[in-house]
Amino acid sequence: MLGRYVTRAPRRVLAGSVLLFLLAGVLAASVIEALALNRYEAHGSESLQARAALAEQFGTSTSNVALLVTATGDGSVDDASVAAAGAALTERLAAEPAVGDAWSYWSEGAATLRSDDGRHALVLAWVPGDADHVRGDVLPGLTERFAGADGPIEVAVGGGDEVFRVVAEQARADFVRAEIVIIPLVGVLLWLVYRRLGPALVTLGVGLFAVVATLAVLRIVTLFTEVSTFASNIALVMGIGLGVDYGLFVTYRFREELARGLAVPEAVRAAVAGAGRTVLFSGATVAASLAVLFVFPFPFLSSFAYAGIAVVLAAVFGATVILPAALTLLGHRAARRRPVEAGHETGFWFRLSTAVMRRPVVSGGAALVVLLGLGAPALGIDFGSPDDRILPASQPVRALYDTIRSDFATEDADAVQVVAPVLDDAQVAPYAAALSELDGVERVDSAAGAFAGGARLADAAEPDPGRYADGTGAWFAVVPTGERLADNPTGLVADVRGLPAPTDVLVGGYPAELADYRDGVVDRLPLVGVLILGVSFVVLFLMTGSVVAPLKASVLNLLSLSVMFGVLVWGFQDGGLADLLGFTPTGTIEPSIPILMFCVAYGLSMDYEVFLLARIKEDYDRTGDVYGSVPRGIARSAPLVTAAALILAVSFAVYATGEVVFLQQLGIGMALAVLVDATLIRGVLVPALMRLAGRANWWAPGPLRRLHDRIGLRESAGRPADRALQDVVQ
Repeated sequence: MLGRYVTRAPRRVLAGSVLLFLLAGVLAASVIEALALNRYEAHGSESLQARAALAEQFGTSTSNVALLVTATGDGSVDDASVAAAGAALTERLAAEPAVGDAWSYWSEGAATLRSDDGRHALVLAWVPGDADHVRGDVLPGLTERFAGADGPIEVAVGGGDEVFRVVAEQARADFVRAEIVIIPLVGVLLWLVYRRLGPALVTLGVGLFAVVATLAVLRIVTLFTEVSTFASNIALVMGIGLGVDYGLFVTYRFREELARGLAVPEAVRAAVAGAGRTVLFSGATVAASLAVLFVFPFPFLSSFAYAGIAVVLAAVFGATVILPAALTLLGHRAARRRPVEAGHETGFWFRLSTAVMRRPVVSGGAALVVLLGLGAPALGIDFGSPDDRILPASQPVRALYDTIRSDFATEDADAVQVVAPVLDDAQVAPYAAALSELDGVERVDSAAGAFAGGARLADAAEPDPGRYADGTGAWFAVVPTGERLADNPTGLVADVRGLPAPTDVLVGGYPAELADYRDGVVDRLPLVGVLILGVSFVVLFLMTGSVVAPLKASVLNLLSLSVMFGVLVWGFQDGGLADLLGFTPTGTIEPSIPILMFCVAYGLSMDYEVFLLARIKEDYDRTGDVYGSVPRGIARSAPLVTAAALILAVSFAVYATGEVVFLQQLGIGMALAVLVDATLIRGVLVPALMRLAGRANWWAPGPLRRLHDRIGLRESAGRPADRALQDVVQ
């Protein structure tokens, strides 16, 4: 039905598509302003409850703005003129309408707010509100009014929200720059693949349509829920990639049908009924793989699910509606310049798969050793929290924190905050002393004074009585040592929470918020894995009628993804790529980006698996040849899979030129995963395992086999159910 419609009215379809593209462009133009900035926080967690209690009961919270004050010349922050300027700066910041609380070395007298050499000191502030308000409405103005020289001091603006405001701006700039490179580069690669300008431009147009349509869908989604700014980046990354992938699938099948001697309309309908169906299956797999991100109760990750599903829908529509209409009008101008033999039995992939199947144990074993070796570093993965070092050293906010790390014993902004909404005054000192005895605690500030090592610091400045207590309850600032904060901040949070308290307490602060976020992500990883494996099993069973093929595909996909994670650990966590890419390794990896990469890469791997198995199964159903169908099916699909993978890998690799570590991880990891999957996995391990499994490749228990006979789908139309579906698709 669909194939017949687009071939009967191709100009009408294209005119409607152009109109749809223009409408989507109008919506997409306003999406950036509607997207939200997100913090690394777990809704409903203890740390957020502590933050709310601090704000409501004590009028303060974790600092999200920091001013680094440097004495000019050879001065010290203890000089009279510098101290006066610092105190005045603190008062000015506290008087800002958007600032809820502000404190500094000169107001608190805390030695940890002063650098070891005495040339720097910190002014910290809490600005209430969500990330959009703080980063979009407040910080630009504060930077304009406070940064720069001010008499005897020089002021630089930082803080957690400033770091991630700069990260978002830099990532947006990197993505735009990458897309400027990617679009013409993909166009050139498509011309090299097709050797025809017409199909190259049309296929690229499908990718552009997917990007614009996805941004338009995200704009609609923002009317109902919060969507992260990074969702637009995923639209850019995947829109071109999937649009081009699916466009290649359909165009290649169209060319095959032309080579068989079909007229243009019949060739288009056959391509839509065959490759179009595979595109639908592949799209369903990719969309389902990204939809599992909804299990995470974090807007940051849910946003990727919205973007991923929208990209798939737009790319599938472009490949099965817009592209066939364009191919109908292009006709033989989209065909190969030189006819190709129909047998496909003289090419590289046929010879390679045939050779592998002659020695499946040796060939498959060698590929397995390579994959396991590349993936071995993944066993040492260590999830941690992101900080300013995801930015290049040239960024001012990164330079600020480099100074803090090198010149300050610790950072008060990373204090663990313990809130006791109800607490007797007599219990404050003993509890503060007990907290200060924990391993890795530099100091504990409380209403009873500052404590270290279980004793009150006699030379410490007296705290403001109203700051740490209100007559009903009290709160404590547990300042960690620099070593403990760098080595094991989540362990410190666990130690604080595990210490017996005289009353019910809430443990928060930046380390606790990151620990709760990380735990919320990591705890759901098993569920994500089960859901993705389940989805891929169902899709491949519906295509093949086998329970062996889906299980084998899952194992192979996990092998290719292990290589991706192995390179992430070696290259980014351990710093193997640091000199090449110019970043600073921290010894950990923030978990959100690898999870996103896992879902995207698994979906794309299944994308190629679906296409390859569809062609092998088609040949097997036609000939009944268990072994010969494998190299013939691979020979028909591998050139396309390789071309699609190469274009997609190049697209991802461009993002490695960005200046944000997240983008570098995405670019390198995804490019490698795609290339490994399309070469070692599909070219060597698939034929080796299929040779060893023989007829078991297509085995299923009787009840499942009968179920597949009723609802199973495939590219060929050999059974009545298949022919009925083909009538609908055509």
